[in-house]
Amino acid sequence: DGKIYDAYVIYPKNHTSEANFVEYFVYQIMPDILEKKCGYTLCIYGRDIYPGEDAASAIETRMQKSRRLIMLLTHQLVNSKEDAYDQHIALYNALIQNDTKVILLEMETIGTYGKLQESLRFIIKQQGTIKWKEEHTVHPQSPNSKFWKQVRYHMPLARRPS
Repeated sequence: DGKIYDAYVIYPKNHTSEANFVEYFVYQIMPDILEKKCGYTLCIYGRDIYPGEDAASAIETRMQKSRRLIMLLTHQLVNSKEDAYDQHIALYNALIQNDTKVILLEMETIGTYGKLQESLRFIIKQQGTIKWKEEHTVHPQSPNSKFWKQVRYHMPLARRPS
């Protein structure tokens, strides 16, 4: 299908104390579970997009080469106005182009979705979110937890066994 990645990961990139866990999740937990244990390939901004690359075109290219878009919903991502370029491109690809499936991971209880942009609310209404619960932090490395099983259900078939 010409795709290189199984998923492009969208997460808030502002450096706040709340973002510490999200960054740990994105750079440590997700690759450990999805890449090492399940055989997927992820594209993570800051790891797979290189310094000196034109960020905007690199983001678009990597998304086009991904089978899924995984978006981590946090209060920071929901309320942030900057750094939303990849989020806008992802939603455009999912809704207008209708060529990429979005997997929404609710990392914190967002509560009411009223503040979210309409396109995001539409996707949530269509397919819901996968909620990260605090108890997952006890054994986040188990690919057989309910959370990771739900994520894997929405991912394309892995090409190679773990």
